[in-house]
Amino acid sequence: MGLGRVYRAIVFFGVVSLLGDMVYEGARGVVPSYLRFLGASALIVGLAGGVGEFLGYGFRLVGGYLADATGMYWAFIFLGYGLLVVVPLLGAAWSWPVAVGLVLAERMAKGLRSPARDTVLSAVSSSVGYGKAFGLHELLDQVGAVAGPGLVAVVVAASGFKAAFAVLAVPYAALMLVLYAAYRYVGTMPGGRPGGGGGARLPRVFWLYSSAVLFNTLGLMHVSLLLYRFSRYAAAWAASTAYLAAMGVDAAAAPLAGLAYDRIGLPVLFIPFALSVAPSLLGLMGGEAYLAAGIVLFGVILGLQESVYRAAVASMTPRRGRGAAYGVFYTVYGVGFAVSGAVYGYLLDVGAVGVGAAYTLAAQIVALILLAAAARITGISPGAAP
Repeated sequence: MGLGRVYRAIVFFGVVSLLGDMVYEGARGVVPSYLRFLGASALIVGLAGGVGEFLGYGFRLVGGYLADATGMYWAFIFLGYGLLVVVPLLGAAWSWPVAVGLVLAERMAKGLRSPARDTVLSAVSSSVGYGKAFGLHELLDQVGAVAGPGLVAVVVAASGFKAAFAVLAVPYAALMLVLYAAYRYVGTMPGGRPGGGGGARLPRVFWLYSSAVLFNTLGLMHVSLLLYRFSRYAAAWAASTAYLAAMGVDAAAAPLAGLAYDRIGLPVLFIPFALSVAPSLLGLMGGEAYLAAGIVLFGVILGLQESVYRAAVASMTPRRGRGAAYGVFYTVYGVGFAVSGAVYGYLLDVGAVGVGAAYTLAAQIVALILLAAAARITGISPGAAP
């Protein structure tokens, strides 16, 4: 199969994700301010962000196993993207519990589609290197993650929250059209419609690596809390713009990290693991400048999480059962953010900065130890299929 067709398939997936990100990332940048406007506390916002991540990644476990068992990868992709219709409905929320419910529904939709999408993407792109494939996909994905918050920031400043959520119905409609076109193109490629039938046993290195990612996210303050604190110093449109900046550096970091991963392998991940200390400490300190820096640094880390973290899973696992592997990986990732959202939300509410700093350092030290153990296991070719 020609490399040109492979890259076109990756671009198709990227454009689908671009439009999807315009919808849900456009909303996520302003949701913390919106919840605060509706009367939610820092603890509620932290729990909504953390539990949302947990549900999003927990549903990936279910979606991954079911996609492997049934072979209906594209059905889960369509279902997950179709449920993004809840995002434009946020503007109709009359209280913070209703808004939180819609936010959680959006996260569950992402959980259903992501393992199936990543399995199909890895299956059709193994010949070009997983790092490059996931890096290019994330670059295109983040174009939408920048455009969405930018659009929402303008509409919020001009017309308020409800109009901003309503306008996201336009990229949602475009998303569903492009997704169907992608299905028609990618589905005819080798691996474009991978079969089911259950999975293979996951190797020890995968479990070590997933454990490292768990502790990495346990000690990382989620961007929703950083934005919540930032909104105390600046208007809602400024918070959305700060999130836009984070998505911009995410887009720049992802393809560079992907190229480095294909050359170096797992040791590339020591960079985002070590860097994960900074956003949490800056978020605990507070202050407009510190929080802005923390939001941008979170974007750098997120760019590597969404590219090389995913590429590493493909390198460590056989294609048979890879949907389940992505489900397991994303679940432990989500558990980490669920716990960190609650912990950091509580610590911010009570002002326990010193305890938060100690917690951050302890979690990231354990994460680095586990990552080093995974990196010592030989026999992994980072950029190619096992």
